[in-house]
Amino acid sequence: GQDDLTEAGFAEAYDQAIAKFDAIHRLTDEIAPDQIELALTSDDVRRIVASGKKVAMIGIENGYPVGMDASRVREFAELGGRYMSLAHNGHSQLADSNTGEQFDEWLHGGLSDLGREVIAEMNRWGVMVDISHPSKEANLETMQISRAPVIASHSAARSLGDHSRNLDDEQLLALAENGGVVQTVAFQSYLRPDKNNAHEEASQAVIQEVAAEMEFDLPPGGRRGLFMAMGNMNDAEREAYMAEYQRVQDAAADRIVAEVNPVAPPVDVGDLVDHIDYLVDLIGLEHVGISSDFDGGGGVDGWMDASETFNVTLELVRRGYTEEEIGMLWSGNLLRVLDEVQAIAAEIQAEG
Repeated sequence: GQDDLTEAGFAEAYDQAIAKFDAIHRLTDEIAPDQIELALTSDDVRRIVASGKKVAMIGIENGYPVGMDASRVREFAELGGRYMSLAHNGHSQLADSNTGEQFDEWLHGGLSDLGREVIAEMNRWGVMVDISHPSKEANLETMQISRAPVIASHSAARSLGDHSRNLDDEQLLALAENGGVVQTVAFQSYLRPDKNNAHEEASQAVIQEVAAEMEFDLPPGGRRGLFMAMGNMNDAEREAYMAEYQRVQDAAADRIVAEVNPVAPPVDVGDLVDHIDYLVDLIGLEHVGISSDFDGGGGVDGWMDASETFNVTLELVRRGYTEEEIGMLWSGNLLRVLDEVQAIAAEIQAEG
């Protein structure tokens, strides 16, 4: 998470990053090496899949842990990092974030000088540049100066979902020109903010009614109010409160399906594939992929966890995508970008 742009803030972020690298290596080297393997190259991915194991690849969702030292890009690459975003939620020392759009408040006006240096280092060491979280200005400059194609690891089309986390047509066309790929994200409030807000409002009304019936003190403000309330609790209080809240959620679930969904349906797999269709039409299928962002709040009705993944493929089949095209969307296009990023890194290193 983004914190202060200070020496102490950078040090804490770096320590957290190293701890996460170490945890992933323990998983793949010591805990479950017979089940999952760390991939360092696109060919590693193909080989591990063929072996029947699961593939682990390391992404760095915020360049904040780089601090003010661009040489850490090489360090993170050697630890297995294969993509990095220059910013997350909040401006970093490297780039402005999309979150500045809400109040029109910016730190760099796009990339910082250090951010430009970091992009050059990422190109040199084969780390894909991720443009999902930075600002539009940062993204456009990134695609202009990067020698390698970029990725948007989890974004959708702004023309269909007006959210600052999505890419507008100007950015999407620049991404295609750059040779990159946008991984269409299954995030309800990004895909259809209007539809999602209507469903959430109606669902919260039902949850409030059920909570009152069960004499459960539900704070106002929806999920945000819930998180704020839990922030003032100790661990035991929070655990007990969440157990009761889950009981309320379970009791409300059937009523939401019966009463809310027919009049205010949730964002679903069809909405996700609407974005895929739009992106394919605008920039070409070879520049489009798919992402879930399950660990960051993602998931749509019909694809709420990995067990439902086939539903996305089924909807693509229904819309006329071929097996080869579906393979490109699920993995082929992203691996093609990684192939090119690796080849360009080799060229740069050969230049000295």
